[in-house]
Amino acid sequence: MKPFVAARRLNPREFAILRDLVNSRAGILLSDELVATVERRLNERLVALKLSSFHDYCHYLRFDPQKEAEIGRLIEALTTNETYFFRELPQLRAFQKQVLPRVVEEASTRKTLTVWSAGCSTGEEVYTLAILIAESKLFHSWDVRVFGNDISQRVIQCARQGVYRESSFRALPPHYERYFERTPEGRMIDPRIQEMCAFGHFNLLDEERLTMVGHVDVIFCRNVLIYFDKESRARLVNSFFDHLYPGGYLMLGHSESLLHATTQFELAHLDGDLAYRRPRWGQEPAKAGGNA
Repeated sequence: MKPFVAARRLNPREFAILRDLVNSRAGILLSDELVATVERRLNERLVALKLSSFHDYCHYLRFDPQKEAEIGRLIEALTTNETYFFRELPQLRAFQKQVLPRVVEEASTRKTLTVWSAGCSTGEEVYTLAILIAESKLFHSWDVRVFGNDISQRVIQCARQGVYRESSFRALPPHYERYFERTPEGRMIDPRIQEMCAFGHFNLLDEERLTMVGHVDVIFCRNVLIYFDKESRARLVNSFFDHLYPGGYLMLGHSESLLHATTQFELAHLDGDLAYRRPRWGQEPAKAGGNA
């Protein structure tokens, strides 16, 4: 049994320091209502570092030689990574039945398909999209890649392993169970699907690292923008626009929109869902590195 350790208390000044640090590094906006949440989640970090107060923790984040690694752990502790296979199924059906056939028309000359899951957490969304692409049977002999990134190194490691517990399958339609094999550790994704996928550990606001994504046909960024401040959200949306091929799609969560963020995209009406599309007119996207 672990010895009892009294929780450290977080005062307003310390919260402001942590809030500003997280905002400057990750673009995430922590509201004042989250003080108790931040205090609870970071107490484990204080115990791990054997620090007696949040004052000492703030000092550590400023001056310790290991501060950069700890800032990564701080951001990871404060981000939510809840996801599961086939989340928001109506949108996924629209992706498979309407978006993918349109991409076939747009990309028929280059025979490449790249889909980006921005903020992919433990990878269920990436593998879901790869399964839907395989099921569509539209891309035989194409170069197909589904890429996911996340700011948390821990969840990216989980995604690369491709093994999941039962909670990840609570919305899985029975038809797709054949893409998973039961193992003692959990259900493992079909290796043929896993070969279509790649993962990267980086911050969505890190413009230098974003070059590894290259040009893409479809971006999924679901329930991620809601955590960003207005300026960071605008930067990220502009980056999405630049990475999309003309005619490419941006798929957001149902609680999100681009209202007040940009006027560059056009609204795309799909069956049972709305998406955003980079207009076909205009120049090709600026060079942003090779496809992931």
